[in-house]
Formats: sequence, C-alpha cells, structure tokens
Amino acid sequence: MTSKWKDSEGTQGKWKLTAGKWSKDEKEDEGIQTAEDSKFFGISASFDSFSNEGKDLIVQYQAKYEKDVECGGGYLKIGPKMDDPSKFGDPTVYNIMFGPDKCGYTKRTHLIFNYKGKHVLKKSDLEYKQEGEGTSHLYRMILKPDNTVRVEIDEEKIYEGSIKEDWEVLKPKVISDPEDKKPSDWVEEAMMDDPSEKKPDDWVEEKRIVDPEAKKPDDWDDDEDGEWEAPMKDNPAFKGEWVAKRISNPAYKGFWEAKKIDNPEYEDDDAVYKFADFGFIGFDLWQVKGGTIFDNVIVCDDKAEADAFAAKWKALSEVEKAEKKKEEDSKKDSEKKKEDEADDDDDAEEDAKDAEEM
Repeated sequence: MTSKWKDSEGTQGKWKLTAGKWSKDEKEDEGIQTAEDSKFFGISASFDSFSNEGKDLIVQYQAKYEKDVECGGGYLKIGPKMDDPSKFGDPTVYNIMFGPDKCGYTKRTHLIFNYKGKHVLKKSDLEYKQEGEGTSHLYRMILKPDNTVRVEIDEEKIYEGSIKEDWEVLKPKVISDPEDKKPSDWVEEAMMDDPSEKKPDDWVEEKRIVDPEAKKPDDWDDDEDGEWEAPMKDNPAFKGEWVAKRISNPAYKGFWEAKKIDNPEYEDDDAVYKFADFGFIGFDLWQVKGGTIFDNVIVCDDKAEADAFAAKWKALSEVEKAEKKKEEDSKKDSEKKKEDEADDDDDAEEDAKDAEEM
C-alpha cells in the first residue's frame, strides 16, 4: 500500500512500475521506482505477524539507482503490524532499518535496531556500495539468535559481528566512579618553564618605538592641526617575545582518570536480537533525485529461499553491467571521433592559411 503521510503537504512522491533502462526480461525485472524528484516516498506490505525468536531472520532486496540521489535513502524498514498503512512514514515504529543512505559526502549502509524503544545506530558506519548509477545492488542482512548479524552486499560480506559489541544497545558494564575525584595537587602538565631561566636585562620586546629623529613640522599649527605626536617606527633593538626554555615537569603525574567500577544499571540481555512482532516491510524515503528501483524483496529464515532471489539479481546484474560497458565504450568512441574531427578542422584551417600566405 502506498503511503499518504505527506499528501496534505504536497510532498508525497509517486511510485511507478518499471524495469528501468537495462533489463534481462522487461516484465520479469519490473520493480517499483521512485518517480519524482525532491519528494517523500512511502510504500509498505503487510503480512501475518511473527517473531524471529530462536531462528535466523533474513531480509534481502535489490536496489538500482538509475541516477545519483544526491541526498536521500534507498533503505527499507521492517517492523510490527501497523494499524493504518496509509499513514506509514517517519513517525512509524519500526524494528530494523537497513540499506544505503547518502547526503553529500556522508555515505553509509544503514543498519539500525530498535531496542527498548530506542533506535540504535551502529558505532561505525557500514560501507556504502551504491556507486555507479544504473546497475542493481543486492542487500542482505542475516540476524541470528546468537545476537550477531551479518551484512552482505552483492553477495560479498561487508560485516559480521556482535550486536552487543558494535551497537550501544546495552548500558556499559563498567563506568567511571562518580565518587572518585581528582586530587587538588594532581599535576597534568608534562612540561614547564625552566625556573632557572631569566629574561636578560637587555632583552627588548617593544616592536615599535617613537621615532627620535622626527621633528615637528615648522608649519604645524596646534590649534588647527591638534597636538603633534611623533610617528612610530620599527624598533631596531626588538628581539621578539622572550620565552623561557621548556623542561620536563618533575611533578607531572600523568593524565588523571577516575577509577572504574561495575555499572549498577548494567543489565545483560541474551536476546537483543529478538523482536516479538514483525508485521510489515516497506520503504520510507526522502530523495532529492528519484529514479530508484526496488525489487525482489524477501523476508525469510531459509537461506535457500533468499539465494533463489539472489540468482535473479545476479542474472540481471550481468546484463546491466554489459549494457553499461557498451554505453560507456560508445560514449568514449563518440568523444574520440569529435576530437579527431576537431583536429582535422584545425589542420584544414592551417593549410588554408599557409596557401594564402604563398
């Protein structure tokens, strides 16, 4: 179902069905495409609610950027059953958000988990693979009962690790002791001025001085011109700001840090992977440049089922890459031909000029 979340503001974008510029089988490769620029796009599909408790959860789909979105996302959201899918949008509660996101130089593959009502981003960004517009990319996330997750793009592993370690879903096991205070005599300055160093008596720090040779002009009238002041000039004796030599501070104790204690608020959770209810999957996006095609979305716990969809992507990808190369080669040939014709025109002009001069 398409969303009407932004209808009242006039910014709800339209979707259309298309296989895009390149396809293996136009009907078979048809997907849903964001069909406008600078719009919000929302579309979702509902299914019978289920929990992923005790089993793998595989979420997989393919995305093809027909053109660079400039600023926008190509990610999907999967979450609990919605009361009204027509209101699907940014406020909608979701369990997982997964897929590419870009705005300017900021690029990443998002993987966000909702844990106890809070959306938690990965501590470090996952690689952004949606480069080179025109070809489809395959995104797969496998969430496992051992609280680990694996991410593959184009059947290549880009991440596998622990949710507990790489997402701040749990509070830290240890914290700095709030009762531990830095001693008043603690010295953190590693270097100090050498106390034996003294500024020489003849050291001159005045950069500018009154010119002693300047004389008040004979025609200077104090009543009309004001009180005369001699001009300033660079001080030839100036030596710069005096700085004492630096030495190691014998009182230095290093960087002070409060001692660590067990966090009384820490609670372990052996089921951070688990969600009680999955009931929808959908795309809730903003894109400056539309033209993104999504297809072959699957949610399952059977790798063989996901692999069957991946095979469709692979067959399409081979065609897209071949067509893209053909187009790029043709463009290079065309540009080379124009350069050769321009060179021939220049040569002809030179020959004509030489003939006139003879």
